[in-house]
Formats: sequence, structure tokens, C-alpha cells
Amino acid sequence: MLWAEVTSESFPGINGFLGTRASFMLDVVFLAMLAIVPVLCWSVYLVRYRHNYALHKKIQLLTGLVLLVAVVAFEVDVRFLSDWEVRAELSPYYQVNGWSTVWTALSIHLLFAVPTPLIWAAVIIRALKQFPNPPEPAEHGQSHRRWGYLAVVGMILTAVTGWVFYYLAFVAS
Repeated sequence: MLWAEVTSESFPGINGFLGTRASFMLDVVFLAMLAIVPVLCWSVYLVRYRHNYALHKKIQLLTGLVLLVAVVAFEVDVRFLSDWEVRAELSPYYQVNGWSTVWTALSIHLLFAVPTPLIWAAVIIRALKQFPNPPEPAEHGQSHRRWGYLAVVGMILTAVTGWVFYYLAFVAS
């Protein structure tokens, strides 16, 4: 089936803007993760090598807020507005009645996507409580560094597995 035929079909919810079968919010989250991963890495660089604690704090709070808004809007879209499974039906990796590669990719993605924002939120909340204002090195630093790296690795794995799921479900034809 040609892509022009696919895009002319009516899917539930608001269609995305990246030229795939994904919904609007799936496209937003796809791009948000594309932005958040390098920003997180830059933020770690700033604090680790430039010792710019204040900018690191601002970046973490801003990216945390952006992620929170994107995830809430995404959940509303997926649960109430658009039916991602209907959009995925044209994928050769999706089966309507049964387990498929798309479901496997989604399951692996959720292994990272569920705990990572919780870890990240805990890292931010603990940092706000434990570090002085303005931020500077403190006793909490070692724990913050360990959990912060875990949150960054989790976010990278959330992004990569999310992109794999997005491709398999909404791009492949």
C-alpha cells in the first residue's frame, strides 16, 4: 500500500506531523526524547567538567518539567483520544490478535519508561532538599551522581527503545 493511501485513512485522534501513522502526541514525545537526551548529556557535561552547578540545576528542572508535561499529554492522548493499535495495524510487525514484535518492543520500552521518570523525579527532589541554594558540592554529591547517572542511562534507554517501538508500529509498512 502506498503511503498516500495510508495517510488518507481516518485514524482515531489527531494525526501526527512527521508523516507516519503515529498520533500527534506520539510525534511530540518522539521529538521531545530526541531533544532531551542530548540536553541531559550536555547538563552532565556542564556539572562534571565545567562545575556549572547552577546551570545544571536549571536544565534538570526545565527538562523534568518538559518531560512531565509531554508524558501527561501523551498518556491522555493514548488512553482517551487515539488508538495506537489501530494505527499500528498496517505494520508488518504488528498482529491484531496475538503477540508480535511491536508488543515485544513496547514491553522492553516500558521496562525503562516506567521506572526512569520516577528515578529522575527522586533525584531532582532529593537534590532540591539536600544541596544548598545556590547549588555547590555537598555531602549528598556521591549519591546524587550515582542515581543521576542511573536516571540518564534510563532516559537514554527509554528513548532508544521508544524510537524502536515507534518505527516498528508507525513507520514500517
